[in-house]
Amino acid sequence: MSRRRKLLIALLLIVVFGTIAYLNVGLKRDTSVPVTAEKIERRDLESIVSASGKIQPKKQVNVSAETMGKVVSVDVNEGDVVKKGQLLLQIDPKNLETAVQNRIASLNTAKSQLDQTRGQIENSKIAVKEAEDNLGRMEAQAKAGLVPREQLERARNDLARQRTNLQTAEQNKVTQEQRIKQEEANLDSAEYDLNKVRMVAPFDGLVTRRNIEVGETAVVGTMNNAGTVLLIIADLSVIETEIEVDETDIPYIQIGQRAKVTIDAIPDKTFPGRVTEVGNSPIATGSAQTGRATNFKVVVTIDGTVPNVRPGFTCTAVVTTATRQKAIAVPIQAMALRELVVDAEGQVVRPETPPPGQKAPAGPPRPGVMPDLKPGQSRKEIEGVFLVRDGRAVFQPVKVGIAGEKYFEVLEGLKEGDEVVTGPFTSVRNLREGQEVRVTGSSPMSGVLVSGH
Repeated sequence: MSRRRKLLIALLLIVVFGTIAYLNVGLKRDTSVPVTAEKIERRDLESIVSASGKIQPKKQVNVSAETMGKVVSVDVNEGDVVKKGQLLLQIDPKNLETAVQNRIASLNTAKSQLDQTRGQIENSKIAVKEAEDNLGRMEAQAKAGLVPREQLERARNDLARQRTNLQTAEQNKVTQEQRIKQEEANLDSAEYDLNKVRMVAPFDGLVTRRNIEVGETAVVGTMNNAGTVLLIIADLSVIETEIEVDETDIPYIQIGQRAKVTIDAIPDKTFPGRVTEVGNSPIATGSAQTGRATNFKVVVTIDGTVPNVRPGFTCTAVVTTATRQKAIAVPIQAMALRELVVDAEGQVVRPETPPPGQKAPAGPPRPGVMPDLKPGQSRKEIEGVFLVRDGRAVFQPVKVGIAGEKYFEVLEGLKEGDEVVTGPFTSVRNLREGQEVRVTGSSPMSGVLVSGH
């Protein structure tokens, strides 16, 4: 045999054995889907709702002018601490002082007239008594025939006239007394208006804004025109934050729930608080072109004092809506939604598991291709997870409770030690019942906070 023939035979044997080896490797190729998995454990969970807002004092007053006039003095500056009753500013009182003096003069005049009327009443009473005595004598003499009838009639008429004068004087007295009450009320009103020019602090607080200077004119507000806000006084002993919470989170917010507030201007510090008010009327934001988001106002009162705080600071409040201790928890990314076949009792009808080595169909079914249903069966979208059992993915329906930042509370469907598929995302999305899987690693997770409902 020639050397060339030997080389050809050797090359042929190499090709044949190489082909056989390649086919053996290909036939034994692993068809399982690589996934990551995590064992179910008990964890402490906390459900929260987070929203942004502004810092506001619980008590704040806009000091506005109640009477128009020129400001003659301002005794405080922005940032000053004031006490209740302390003088803040004063408006020129000259016109109102003149009005008070006029009211005092009118009241004194009315009192003097009342005194005159009382004197008239006394004189009228004396005149009536004299007329009665005169009539008595006339009647006695008339019986004896000593006076003519005409003289008796004049005595009677004189008594009637004196009684009328007394009645008129008494009526004038009542009128004068009513006038005095009116003048006293007018004087009280004038003095009240005069007191308005001297504006004092309504409570202990801080001057957070000053909008007036000496020499400027304070304008009184009307129905269609707001008055001048001269000063703003805030009580910073109790601080609140007003946050706007999305309508989908409002059902979970209740008065008394604990909260944590972070203020942008005071970094690296968190202030505890509690929910003290939940709005009932929605706050519509946005425009018709961009769509409207419906939010509700929630007030969180901060416990204790906040140093160096100012109204209007931007803040974020995290409200704890629910907590669970040692709850069975499943990673959020492990949850999947599948359309399954259920029987008349609502139990899941599982497909037959492919024999070992046979690949289960992957991905969602093709559009328009749905298996036939048996009598009493129906299709239903069910939320659950894929368990790893004997190297295959088994879909397990799960009922969840509160949502954490990385975990859901499990109410039904799982127990400690169950191994659930957590990734990759495409694998969780496309896994099918009975499909072979290969666990390539775990996805340890930690944390108990929630990102919202």
